Amino acid sequence: MESTLSRTALAAFAPVVWGSTYVVTTELLPAGHPLFAGLLRALPAGLVALAFTRTLPSGAWWWRAAVLGVLNIGLFFPFLFIAAERLPGGVAATLGAAQPLVVALLAVGVLKESPSAWRFAWGVVGVVGVGLVVLGPAAGFDLVGVLAGLGGAATMALGVTLTKKWGRPAGASPTAFAGWQLTAGGLFLVPVTFVFEGAPPAIGLTALAGYVWLGGVGGLLAYVLWFRAITTLPVTSVSVLGLLSPMVAAVLGVVVLGQTLGPVQLTGFALALAAIVASQRPAPVLARGVLQ
Repeated sequence: MESTLSRTALAAFAPVVWGSTYVVTTELLPAGHPLFAGLLRALPAGLVALAFTRTLPSGAWWWRAAVLGVLNIGLFFPFLFIAAERLPGGVAATLGAAQPLVVALLAVGVLKESPSAWRFAWGVVGVVGVGLVVLGPAAGFDLVGVLAGLGGAATMALGVTLTKKWGRPAGASPTAFAGWQLTAGGLFLVPVTFVFEGAPPAIGLTALAGYVWLGGVGGLLAYVLWFRAITTLPVTSVSVLGLLSPMVAAVLGVVVLGQTLGPVQLTGFALALAAIVASQRPAPVLARGVLQ
């Protein structure tokens, strides 16, 4: 039987891959088309998953899949790409790092879990750590970008929580489950994209490579593993793994864009890693009555 450690490691693959989104968006994709980027990341991957699994929702899962698809994909992707285009990567990443805190609150209200000061506190530590890693003196705060970053954190947090609440229906594989949501989110984005952005941009080989990476690896493969993890692991523990995304983005900034990391950034890395590890473990036994 698969261990919790191996399931956690597979779940971590998704935010690690998502950490490449900022570099791919700014360096490979045509500027000014965040909705189109979200559409191409979602719909082709969803249709491939449906064709491969040949499994469709039934009963209440038609509307549940639609709701989850809009929250996890249809709304989240545009918010993500708008924030990536309008904000420095550090600001966008720090706003997104607030998602585990929102999930911790929703777990109490939606999942009826007992409040966990332990995990909430480590979530705060994680946000601080990410901020130290990626925020710099030149960080800018475009209002639309900030609202998009906060909107993305909120919609995905709600989507993650509802995914945990509803689970995955019997007879639906993780690939089918991800395909339903990617397809629903992609279909939601079709009219929205053409209303707000008009005709799609010209796509050269560089942009094509970027879209294939975001849709194939960062879309289908990552979401299959991500949704599988949500249904089998504690939702607050899974959500904290999302802190890996801005950390990977910072590393790619060093490797690809020639950026540097100083003592402050390295301290932030240590704090964020500590938050990720601590959030995968239960509260200490002696303090459990207070911290859970």
